[in-house]
Amino acid sequence: MDLAYTPEQQAFRAEVRAWMEANVPREPLLTLECEQGYRQHVEWERKLASGNWGMVTWSEAYGGRGLDLIQWLIFEEEYYRAGAPLRANQNGIFLLGPTIMEFGTDEQKARFLTPMARGEVIWAQAWSEPNAGSDMAAITSKAIRDGDHYVITGQKTWSSRASFADWGFGLFRTDPDSKRHKGLSFILFDLNAPGVTRRPIRQLHGDPGFAELFFDEVRVPVANRIAGEGEGWNVAMATAGFERGLMLRSPARFQAAAARLVSLFRAHEAKASPAAREQVMQAWMDAQAYAYNTYAVASQIMAGGHIGAEASLNKIFWSELDRAMHRTAMQLLGAAAELRHLNDGGLNGWLEGYIFSLSGPIYAGSNEIQRNIIAERLLGLPR
Repeated sequence: MDLAYTPEQQAFRAEVRAWMEANVPREPLLTLECEQGYRQHVEWERKLASGNWGMVTWSEAYGGRGLDLIQWLIFEEEYYRAGAPLRANQNGIFLLGPTIMEFGTDEQKARFLTPMARGEVIWAQAWSEPNAGSDMAAITSKAIRDGDHYVITGQKTWSSRASFADWGFGLFRTDPDSKRHKGLSFILFDLNAPGVTRRPIRQLHGDPGFAELFFDEVRVPVANRIAGEGEGWNVAMATAGFERGLMLRSPARFQAAAARLVSLFRAHEAKASPAAREQVMQAWMDAQAYAYNTYAVASQIMAGGHIGAEASLNKIFWSELDRAMHRTAMQLLGAAAELRHLNDGGLNGWLEGYIFSLSGPIYAGSNEIQRNIIAERLLGLPR
């Protein structure tokens, strides 16, 4: 693979850098997990859309720029280089959007994608249930057909962004007599529809980044179903592939964190142990390795290939890398690592990041499940 950038790619990088330098907020936004911070991040989504940066790989017809994956990686590098805010609509643009592109009708694409790219509709992910976490085939929430509507009953939990988002997507059992992977359908629903109750779930830091959702005979148009009735499992597995694979966690996120970790080490080098030096070096090398691998995967997809079970390798790598980097940062900070605010009064982003990194091996499918997938589908080992 040629790692040299073309003149066109270099010009694109300069364009992104200039826009980010002119538009990224000078002061950090409040956390995305509280209502005020969420609103600030939604305004940022709309600011991005004003520059036509909402989702650069989508066609212009759907609010994008029609760019390729290499240009997207360049965009992400400049995005994180500028310290731009996290994306409030990541469930939409990185997970649901590609799913609608692959499985949706023309009408669904026209209806849902452009508002998504513009930040006008923010999406929540509603997979898990009290007895169906990594094992999504155990889902019991029902969507029973009633003419041109489904009537949804049941409960979802750990629904990302559901405390404040506008719409959600999830799997529901449209055949009440079905078992496991059969009889599930992928359905989009309005979180403000009659019969939907949200119950925020407060995290370790006290902010509600997730919510429980309760459905009490919620009527949802059949037109909101993606793909055919009972075909939800295949659709959801494609969505999970996007979540574990290329888009949700771009390498720029980890390269930026590794660069901050190097700076943190230099500030505490006098008291740092030799082991800490090695951990910082390993984190930087792993972030670079992940970036190079992602460029290779992007080139493979652009040449007509696709991501399959290999996405599970990605998911394990970036989640373990994220946890290792933040653990090292906490060790370098010493006792100050446990303070919400550091001595200079600034928010301790390393503490926030460390708390979040602990969930990395769990969300997007637990790493134990991913290792089973790798063993069975990539290595051909027996079940």
